[in-house]
Amino acid sequence: MAGEKRAEIREEDLQGFKHFKLLMPVLEKLQNHACERDIAGNRRLHYDQYAALILLYFFNPIVTSLRGIHQTSELKKVQRMLKCPRASLGSLSEAARVFDADLLRGIIGELIDKLPPVQQNTRFDEIKGIITLVDGTLLPALPKLVAAMWQHDSHKAFKLHTHFELLRGVPTRMDLTGGNASERSVLKASLQADRVYVMDCGYTEFALFQQIIEGGSSFVCRMQDATLFDVIQERTVSEEGRAGNVLRDMVVQFTGDSPRRIGFQQPMRLVEIKCTPHHKRGGRPGQGGPCRGESMLIATDLLDVPVETIALIYKHRWTIETFFRFFKHVLGCRHLISHAVNGIEIQVYLGIIACLLIALWTGRKPTLRTYEMICHYFSGLADEEELLAHIETLAAQA
Repeated sequence: MAGEKRAEIREEDLQGFKHFKLLMPVLEKLQNHACERDIAGNRRLHYDQYAALILLYFFNPIVTSLRGIHQTSELKKVQRMLKCPRASLGSLSEAARVFDADLLRGIIGELIDKLPPVQQNTRFDEIKGIITLVDGTLLPALPKLVAAMWQHDSHKAFKLHTHFELLRGVPTRMDLTGGNASERSVLKASLQADRVYVMDCGYTEFALFQQIIEGGSSFVCRMQDATLFDVIQERTVSEEGRAGNVLRDMVVQFTGDSPRRIGFQQPMRLVEIKCTPHHKRGGRPGQGGPCRGESMLIATDLLDVPVETIALIYKHRWTIETFFRFFKHVLGCRHLISHAVNGIEIQVYLGIIACLLIALWTGRKPTLRTYEMICHYFSGLADEEELLAHIETLAAQA
């Protein structure tokens, strides 16, 4: 009801403390960061404590704002479990500007190293690189962030450029930019060797493909429906491929101005897969966009991998959409608790850490059902016994 006073947060309302037994020793190395500014020795809120409070916000839907985090810090159980004193609103606001967001990348790396070994899907055994799904998602932002956003009122946002390891089921990198930043340019600056980058047609660029190959990785990318090419070899589609909706398997040479301009002449593989057309709601006929036909074209430099595996790899690209839904809706990342770019980066990196903690807790690659069950647990709809029963079913299915 409008104007109604928000209920006080109580200790018994909070969840997720067991995660911090694993995390607090990892965060301790951040404790002395930025203390050189504190000549008088008056700093009470340290980086590790601030990070723990933000993570507690992620795991508890009842905490919805910076003021809620401040109130949570006053609870004795929180102070005891997180070794954190009461944090004033001023200290919490200042922390978002003072503490270096990039230091959290090292914490992410440590937690990734703690994940259980990847249980290889036998259908992906022939893939040598790490299958990495790449995409960007927008976070609605406040008008105060105009410098890093599109100027049009309906497109004021930040963009998260995300790398998501398919077989581990966790994000390994997120880069925060203004909403109008080029996804292709951001990916070019973050390429690694020994990976298979899986991309939608928004990443179609022959210069990017060339850079991926020269960097020792591979790609699987949906092409625009109007892509020009000459067929070098028409391959026979296997029964397994046809069962996976594969229509054609070709070795081609891409033609047109774009590949010719950069000298992209090497043979590539082009797989045509039957799909259901997706028409933008409210759009006029004939305005479906560059990738809206009844079949899709998937380009790759993986010439010798079974065609059904190529189709399966691209099918799994939607896993990153599921993660975005979880990341924004379950972990509360739609709500920015800082207006400073550095503070938003801290929130993003701690969101990744929260996802890694869930993976470490369950011991399994999180699924949509796992995310939903964890959400029910944190919101009080499911108890710990019900959550553990779900996790045991994951173990039985492995």
